[in-house]
Amino acid sequence: MFRRSFAAILACCLIALPVGAQEASWPSRPIRVIVPFGAGGTTDLTARLIGAQMSQRLGQPWVVENRAGAGGNVGSEACAKAPADGYTLCIGTISSHAINNAVYPRMPYDNLRDFSPIAMISVQPNALFVPASSPANNVAELVALMRAQPGRFNYASSGVGTSIHLAGALFTQMTGTTAEHVPYRSSGQLMTELMAGNVQMAFDNISSGLPHVRDGKMKLLGVASPTRVAIAPDAPTIAETLPGFESLTWGVLFAPAGTPAAIIQRLNRDVTAALQSPEVATRFAELGITTPVLSPDAVRDFVVAETTRWGAVARQAQIRAE
Repeated sequence: MFRRSFAAILACCLIALPVGAQEASWPSRPIRVIVPFGAGGTTDLTARLIGAQMSQRLGQPWVVENRAGAGGNVGSEACAKAPADGYTLCIGTISSHAINNAVYPRMPYDNLRDFSPIAMISVQPNALFVPASSPANNVAELVALMRAQPGRFNYASSGVGTSIHLAGALFTQMTGTTAEHVPYRSSGQLMTELMAGNVQMAFDNISSGLPHVRDGKMKLLGVASPTRVAIAPDAPTIAETLPGFESLTWGVLFAPAGTPAAIIQRLNRDVTAALQSPEVATRFAELGITTPVLSPDAVRDFVVAETTRWGAVARQAQIRAE
């Protein structure tokens, strides 16, 4: 009996050994990081900025792969369906992992069930911009104009269902105003049209519009963060006029669901260290990006809350993407 029991225990240990050994030896080859948007955007930039640090810490190349399409759905789907072995990761955003669930009629993945959160990579506030020629000099004046002239205002975004589209929808909902949404193909096109006065207002990442504000081509009426930001310390928050208003863009490092917990925890530690390195921290500060240190469980709670919040905004505004 003893011999049979010992043999059974030994067999179980031998079966389990390769899994533990695999985790202990991870990583033994390059890490692929899918960015579900095109090259040059904020998500792509943050993935690449931490790349050198992550390659050094992991001892393997950190290979960024851009797979754009369908508001981030294409690249995120590829990540969700990849082997859960720690060799394929992705950067999820407020679009791909919070908003899309409410605005796309058919999603190729479940933004909560199909991913294991690893770490928060970036948080950047959106901001409210108007042309330099606008009579509004602050949020209160803009709201007064919109209420006095219902149906005559529009707001731009870089596409249907983007965070800046939802920010505009939230603004009209909270102020009880109306404005027509005008989607463009990119943030650059949005800014060009706004500076020309072809649209009357727009939300965008603060780093996208601030150079044009400094050049006198646009006005910054307020930032959509809970507190004022270091890169524009004189700009009020929108919440100072409209309590509770907040619109942040964010990036989270995800792995496919089922990735071993030991790998998730290792990546969380290494990402945190990379973000705190002088090279990354300095560049992020220049862009107005903050990097909260959160555990994987805390990141999951954050994504759940954002999915609920922005889903409600999208449904009230009846926003649908094709």
